Amino acid sequence: MMDKIIYSPVGVIHTKFHDKKDAPIQGVFAKDARGEIEIFKQYADGLEDIEGFSHLILIYHFHRSDGHSLISTPFLDDESHGIFSIRHFNRPNPVGLSIVKLENVNENILEISEVDILDGTP
Repeated sequence: MMDKIIYSPVGVIHTKFHDKKDAPIQGVFAKDARGEIEIFKQYADGLEDIEGFSHLILIYHFHRSDGHSLISTPFLDDESHGIFSIRHFNRPNPVGLSIVKLENVNENILEISEVDILDGTP
């Protein structure tokens, strides 16, 4: 069994959401929520042909997670559930996943909408 998995960010997400309470619950509920993904220059070549896609699947680090709980109450529910059966940022491994709409590509900057991610997220 592995003790650790180590990864490094390839970019940072910029949005208008600076606090968890301000971010949409899911991007699908916030069609007009816009942001940018800044891919670090050393990874920019990996963006070749990305403009052919309408949506992107983002995997990111919940850098502002408060730790984890195995039982939690999701945002649209009054009852507690196991953390693996809900969408929540306080997970044992703070890894998030969102699907966003790709609006435009400008060199290493990806303009996106339908975003539900906090500003500065790696």
